[in-house]
Amino acid sequence: MSVEEGTHVLPDGVELYTKTWKPDGPTRAVLAFVHGFSDHCNAYYDFFPNLATSGIEVRAFDQRGWGRTFKRPQDRGNTGGTPLVLSDIHSFLLSLSEQPNTPLFLMGHSMGGGEVLTYALHPESPYNSSGARPQLAGVLAYSPFIALHPDSRPASLTVVAGRLVSRILPRMQRHSPLDPTYVCRDETVVADYVQDELCHDIGTLEQLAGMLDRALWLEKLSGKDIGKTELLPMWFGHGDADRITSWDATKRLAGVLKAKGDVSFASYEGAYHRLHMEPGDVKPRFAKDMLDWMLARCPVPASTDGAREVSAHMSVEQKNEEEVGNKAKL
Repeated sequence: MSVEEGTHVLPDGVELYTKTWKPDGPTRAVLAFVHGFSDHCNAYYDFFPNLATSGIEVRAFDQRGWGRTFKRPQDRGNTGGTPLVLSDIHSFLLSLSEQPNTPLFLMGHSMGGGEVLTYALHPESPYNSSGARPQLAGVLAYSPFIALHPDSRPASLTVVAGRLVSRILPRMQRHSPLDPTYVCRDETVVADYVQDELCHDIGTLEQLAGMLDRALWLEKLSGKDIGKTELLPMWFGHGDADRITSWDATKRLAGVLKAKGDVSFASYEGAYHRLHMEPGDVKPRFAKDMLDWMLARCPVPASTDGAREVSAHMSVEQKNEEEVGNKAKL
């Protein structure tokens, strides 16, 4: 496996930090990945390297306001509204050179899961409304932000006030911390999250309002709304003990979409938010489920033996030194 860091220049000149994990052998598929709120692409431990050892080339980036993309404190969380968020994803996908017989999949976690679903499903998304579109083979979303779990929902008054103020001061920053104990059942992962200064828990009012609006649209999506756009193959994964985003909302949306096309839903009993780092058998089952799903939709038949190579038994202490080093402090 080889790793490359780089930048992707957006149409407005903003440079996104990018990172690529490439297999040493033949590439079976390319996976473009979108991270979640208070997260960045170097915080996924051995998830991406292990996918690369299974023949999946992973292309990830830090969104505006997050990770190594933001350069100034005043830019923290300044992801922009939904049109800009979707435009950034679209620009990144179009920058990925197509490889013959190598399918391109799009995956998102948490907030990123809600973003990739909106990108694929909303009729006004650049994927569905622009002349140029990436040739996607499918979309994967795990622990997606379709609705918040009741334990993580802000007070209604806070939401209403935030929406009003966002119209006047869209770039006003708000500290919106997640309860770190809800992130994962592995205490070492929780400690890493708390200590990682790139997971800063700060969003602008415009960003937070846009995130809530996307979730509300997805939560209300019904069967009659599907059919206005092409429905890509979709895979959903969610832990039924997730207290950040709603398992029920994900299951409902997956059911609505399944009635219209190629859609799968995988549930993980007792699992929290970060399925890629959950202890026990959750991590290996999650990795194998999503890898098998992708390989089954590759145009050229491929053995799924590679799924066994996704070593979910690796402990947090065995993270690659390269991954640890990239959790740079500001």
